[in-house]
Amino acid sequence: MSARTRRTRLLFASALAAAALTLTACDSSGDLHDEGAAAGSAATQAPTASAAHSSGASGGGSADSADGAAGGAAASNGATGARHSSGAKGSSGSTGSQGAGGSSGVKGAPGSNGAGTSSARCSVSATRTTATVVSRPLNHLLLTVTNTGSKNCDLLYYPAVRFGEAQSVPAAYEDSKPQAVVTLAPGESGYAGVRLSAGDGSGSHGYTAKSLEVYFDTGANTAARPSLPAKGVYVDDSIRVSYWQSTMDDALNW
Repeated sequence: MSARTRRTRLLFASALAAAALTLTACDSSGDLHDEGAAAGSAATQAPTASAAHSSGASGGGSADSADGAAGGAAASNGATGARHSSGAKGSSGSTGSQGAGGSSGVKGAPGSNGAGTSSARCSVSATRTTATVVSRPLNHLLLTVTNTGSKNCDLLYYPAVRFGEAQSVPAAYEDSKPQAVVTLAPGESGYAGVRLSAGDGSGSHGYTAKSLEVYFDTGANTAARPSLPAKGVYVDDSIRVSYWQSTMDDALNW
């Protein structure tokens, strides 16, 4: 083989080797480029997924926040409503208090109390009692009770009288019952008549009494003791009393 032929073969072999190396390098760089692209794509997708996750988290957080805000607003509104409602109730309560005040005012201005129609019953300590023998009608005694106190008082029903050592009190003329309770203002007087004995002498068991106890009604516990004439008064079993009256004439009409 000539030297030229050998050189040509060597060049050709070198060219083939270079071509092979070039192809190998191309394949290798292509693989590297593809792997890099895949890696890059994966890396890009990961942040996207992360971003989506982050967005989802953020979105969820926003939704939660929105819901929370709405719930908070609702709670706040509810609280405000509750406060408003409480306030309304408070106002209502205040009104109720005013109403109570009104009731108090009404209570404080009782016409019934001012009228004095529910006075306490007359007592011996706040009155003066006298017993007077009258000429007409015959055999009658007039009882007079005068209010010496500072408040109105009531004379109820009829007097329970006890002459001397009598063991019982006389009955009352039921027809003498007045239309209303006799109320005495300070300084005013009430009256009752006592028929001591029968004018025609038809009575029995008569006696002369020199002392008298007057209970203002049958439920009284304390008696007034008005004076009788020094010679006393004659009493028999026909004795009767009238109910308390507001005038002397009404008292002596029985």
